[in-house]
Amino acid sequence: MASQFVLTNPANNKVEATYDAVPVDGLKALIQTAHKTYREWRGTDLSARVDVLRGVARLMEDRKDELAATISREMGKRHVDAKGELDVCIAILEYYADHAVALLADVPVPSLDGSRAYVRKTATGALLGIMPWNYPYYQVVRFAAPNVVAGNVVLVKHASQCPESALELEKLFVDAGAPAGVYTNLFVTHDQLESVIADPRIAGVSLTGSERAGSAVAALAGKHLTKVVLELGGSDPYLIVSTDDMDATVVHTTKARMSNGGQSCNAGKRFIVLDELYDEFVAKSKAAFEAHNPGDPFDEASTFGPMSSESAAVELHEQVKDAIAHGAKAIVGGGRPGGDGAYFEATILVDVPREARAYSEELFGPVSVIHRVSDVEEAIRVANESPFGLGAAVFHTDVAEAEAIASRIDAGMVFINQREGGGPEMPFGGTKRSGFGRELGPSGIEEFLNHKLIYVPAGS
Repeated sequence: MASQFVLTNPANNKVEATYDAVPVDGLKALIQTAHKTYREWRGTDLSARVDVLRGVARLMEDRKDELAATISREMGKRHVDAKGELDVCIAILEYYADHAVALLADVPVPSLDGSRAYVRKTATGALLGIMPWNYPYYQVVRFAAPNVVAGNVVLVKHASQCPESALELEKLFVDAGAPAGVYTNLFVTHDQLESVIADPRIAGVSLTGSERAGSAVAALAGKHLTKVVLELGGSDPYLIVSTDDMDATVVHTTKARMSNGGQSCNAGKRFIVLDELYDEFVAKSKAAFEAHNPGDPFDEASTFGPMSSESAAVELHEQVKDAIAHGAKAIVGGGRPGGDGAYFEATILVDVPREARAYSEELFGPVSVIHRVSDVEEAIRVANESPFGLGAAVFHTDVAEAEAIASRIDAGMVFINQREGGGPEMPFGGTKRSGFGRELGPSGIEEFLNHKLIYVPAGS
């Protein structure tokens, strides 16, 4: 079988490692082991499951440099940012370890007839996680940590360009004491993946990825009556309504767009600015973007790395060229620097018309779109015109007014006077074509649990 998982370093577009998909018989054995382990793991004392999460967190801290270097090679993340991603993973693991007892506790149900009733949260089985490349550790940990501690087991199909971080994650769980089958890495083809979703031993599927992948997986999971959670794309609007410190506002909006080289589903992507603030916002954003230079992920002078792959850089360039062809202007960047690697310039587009792809499509890279609007009503309308509904932000000197605006934005998350944020305790997810279901926080541990009612009649 041809190699399916290939590590191509986007800093130079050179292949560094290849891994073959698991054979059919091997895949069947992995699923059977996971299913068998689930039946034992769900009955394991909660303290033992908590210990595994704490062990993974400790090992991540101990191995941080080498783990970070792996994803810098796989998808181009700056080494310092890769270590920051691991810090977030550690915080998630510790959150669920610290709060598992409370999060999984029985929930009393007030009775109308004098009976005693409560909801008991129980595990449901082996879960399949289909993971993306942009946060190779974080995306997996936010799926795996709550489910493993709740008594489920997970099988993870990672992005094909992230084979080594996939193996390292599995090793972290094994080294932390998780029995075989609690965390299983799957090197599988798309055809094999369909067979995994169709397997009756798979109790749920969580996918983070593109609309196209989400639609295909949801259709297949629905066919087999399998629960699914989807975290898909986003084109998050940031509404700039008023500010008494434009410099601070631009710091937030620039970081929102440029974090992870612009390759974040919930990054600020569309900046909707009231007319009276537009010129100042554009001028200061231009200066901020001009200070960003793509470079080698291991070079501390680089402010962001290459895009994840050559194909991703090519696609982004096509979207930018399409916008310019329809009359938009690139006031910063707009193309690719010379030399090897999947690099793209930090770019700002203005005057993007509705006919351009960039008006409605997600721009997954270091490209910002700035819209001028006349008033708040127009700002809300432009924000909600997107087919996506993941995150958003409102910048306003009147917090109460900002909250009122936030309530009218079609999004799963809205941040006031700051870029996207929140810790492991905050639920993450969207609406519309950004998917459904939630990860992180109390919501994240409950998606794949059975909320079992236990009812004891009065007088029993």
